Amino acid sequence: MPTKTFDAIVIGSGVIGSSITYELGRRGLHTLTVDRNGGAGLGSTSFSSAIIRFTYSTYPGVAMSYEGLRYWENWAEHLKADDVSHLATFSQCGMVTLKTAGGHHLKVLPHFDAIGIPYEDWNQQTFEARLPELDLRRFGPPKRPDHEDFWDEPTDYLDGGIYTPEAGYVSDPQLAAHNLHMAASSLNCEFRFKTEIASITQRDGQITGVETLDGTVIEAPIVVNAAGPHSRIINEMAGATNDMSIGTSPLRQEVHHVPSPEELNFGNRGFNLADDDNGIYVRPDIGNNVLVGSTEPECDPLHWVDADYEGQIQPEQWEAQVLRLNRRLPTIGVPHQKRGVVGVYDVADDWIPIYDKTCVNGFYVAIGTSGNQFKNAGIAGHCMAELITAVENGHNHDSDPVQVVGPYTGLNIDMGNFRRTRTINPNSSMSVHG
Repeated sequence: MPTKTFDAIVIGSGVIGSSITYELGRRGLHTLTVDRNGGAGLGSTSFSSAIIRFTYSTYPGVAMSYEGLRYWENWAEHLKADDVSHLATFSQCGMVTLKTAGGHHLKVLPHFDAIGIPYEDWNQQTFEARLPELDLRRFGPPKRPDHEDFWDEPTDYLDGGIYTPEAGYVSDPQLAAHNLHMAASSLNCEFRFKTEIASITQRDGQITGVETLDGTVIEAPIVVNAAGPHSRIINEMAGATNDMSIGTSPLRQEVHHVPSPEELNFGNRGFNLADDDNGIYVRPDIGNNVLVGSTEPECDPLHWVDADYEGQIQPEQWEAQVLRLNRRLPTIGVPHQKRGVVGVYDVADDWIPIYDKTCVNGFYVAIGTSGNQFKNAGIAGHCMAELITAVENGHNHDSDPVQVVGPYTGLNIDMGNFRRTRTINPNSSMSVHG
């Protein structure tokens, strides 16, 4: 088959891969994005809870997510879109992180103060005024419904929560990826769907392109792995794992949708909620629904799966998440119908993504992003394009990590914090947190 040449190839058209494509296109690179699915954002992106929050346990994580917020606030401007009717929308409902003893908020607040992120310290009286239906008692540590203490009635109360008014969510994450796909296409970037990679080609340690399963050879001096749950397979194809101290693995995840009673009206007056005391995260959902997921407490087993895994809702996990939700919001009730989504996330060993070059010249990775990097799609694409540009122009990122200045906030983002050769960060929350 004839060979076609591009400046760069991106493997994966999820929200991260499509964002990288768009940013490379903005820099004048003729880029091809290939994806085994039938359209942009149909993999892990479509299973994302799409929560936009800043409650990371490290300064770089907080800085990157706060910069990422500005992309969602200025989505049409970022995409140079004249017609906003088909764009994903950002609902800025705010977020509360409940306080737990020695909890996540203690790691977060110093970074909020250093950066200047607005927040409010809510006590029990504030909760009674804002959402009196929320039960602020201390139920933790998190348990599963078959635990003998699950239905105990505690008398102690949590100390309140930290509210960030600028947080929110995107109601249609797949549409956001499609928006990036269309914006990139307008810049002469090409997309090939229903296309699988058979091999990564190289010569003398330098990437030369890819070959697809149908035998098509596509040449490019740059290949970016943004393949989500298949990222490890792509890395192995390229021989790029030799110096990686952080790996990625596919993880099964469930998120459930529960109707909100009309009198509660959580879909319209609720807020994102991080509840480590109960082992859940919650956000409002369109149509007056509540979305609930797990924060991976110790009592919830992690299900590592094959990258091609497809599954159904597990009744025991649905029960665990929905009943924990009922402990915190008793008026929700338990619906008869089990609704939700089951997806596969690409998870790094410390739940912090890898945005980096590799030991193979011209081969770059944006991996380990599933579950908590949707919110960073805009800035992640920008950072990867800046890193690729610097390295391709001779910068030694391994010895002198690329520094990126956030276009909106001016915050410095040290890309060395996301490198493949790091040691596991002890300050990571080791959790998706939405």
